[in-house]
Amino acid sequence: MSEPRSLFVRLFLAVLVTVLAIWMSFVVAIVDSGRREEAQHADAIVVLGAAQYEGRPSPVLKARLDHAAALWARGLAPMMIVTGGRGVGDTTSEAAVGRHYLVQHGVPADSIALDIEGLTTSQSMLAVRRVLGREAYPAVILVSDPFHMLRLAILPISTRPWQQLRYVLAESIKAPYALVVGAH
Repeated sequence: MSEPRSLFVRLFLAVLVTVLAIWMSFVVAIVDSGRREEAQHADAIVVLGAAQYEGRPSPVLKARLDHAAALWARGLAPMMIVTGGRGVGDTTSEAAVGRHYLVQHGVPADSIALDIEGLTTSQSMLAVRRVLGREAYPAVILVSDPFHMLRLAILPISTRPWQQLRYVLAESIKAPYALVVGAH
């Protein structure tokens, strides 16, 4: 092998190892942050939307809503904000389904605000900011999946191991993207 080709191969391998090491550090950070419970008194509990099926929460949304209801029962915030718009072909929004579920589980309807427009995490966060606009930095408890934790500093909700791996790998790409681009 000629010297320039050998140098190119070594440089390529060094870059590849560096990229893989950075990516693995995000995987580790996502798993680690998903294990922390940091709930404390706040201005609001914010439940990020997830799929709903004909007016019923998906298992992922149900887990988020159950966790939020438990936080509510602990008296950690005076209000709840449920996010999530309507997907293509849906007849109702994720937020409306979430509100209905929470009311059935003991959260007073007049304590729940809705964001029915947000279809992405960043859109929902902007809507939450508008709802809580009275403060520059309102204290909120964000409820989603552990894999979202690195981007949102949220509370953990367990799921099946194979789903955890899938979500960790997806977030290991989305978290650096959000860091660089500042989106979703």
